[in-house]
Amino acid sequence: MYRSSMARTKGDHEARRRDVSEAVWRVLAAHGFDGLTLRAVATELGATTGLLTHYFPAKRDLVAHALELLEQRTDARPRRTPGQGLAALRSVLLDILPLTPDATASNRIWVSSWDTALADPALTEDYAGKYGRSRDRLAERVAAAQALGELPPGDPAGIAAGAQSFVLGLVVQALFAPAEFTPERQIQLLDTYLAGLAAPRGTTPAAPLP
Repeated sequence: MYRSSMARTKGDHEARRRDVSEAVWRVLAAHGFDGLTLRAVATELGATTGLLTHYFPAKRDLVAHALELLEQRTDARPRRTPGQGLAALRSVLLDILPLTPDATASNRIWVSSWDTALADPALTEDYAGKYGRSRDRLAERVAAAQALGELPPGDPAGIAAGAQSFVLGLVVQALFAPAEFTPERQIQLLDTYLAGLAAPRGTTPAAPLP
């Protein structure tokens, strides 16, 4: 009886924690990090703020959990088959863009988290590391495309930094003006950008990738 009771208690605790996490995510999706408070999560959950302090003794604990959720959900998003060379670079950049409702919600939360990260030196360093590792992965794909002759010679790290800057800028434009920067236009703009990268210097870029 004791063992059964303990198992049930543990299960109840884990189920409650999942409910709390879902409530945190819904608040983030609706209001971003600026609206993430214990009171907002408690209201979403239909519970008291006192209950939530068992999970998040301070606001920083709530923010840390929210950032962890964001990273987990971003990592769990379906990804395109990468292919090789320039196609692999294109796939990775397309996966960043807000082309679907889920990707849009995730990007809205990421952008809303920037102000929170910039206000905390530890989070600033963490985010710098995340974007640095992302550039490293892009640089690997740039180098692979260069090896296949699909991109002209050049510094892979520098090209990757430019590609990351382009796509993050496009994310922001699409979030602020979704009617203007539709998924179709985002893809067109990305393909035009990549065609420009692929064109030898001094020549007219080829047609965008299909």
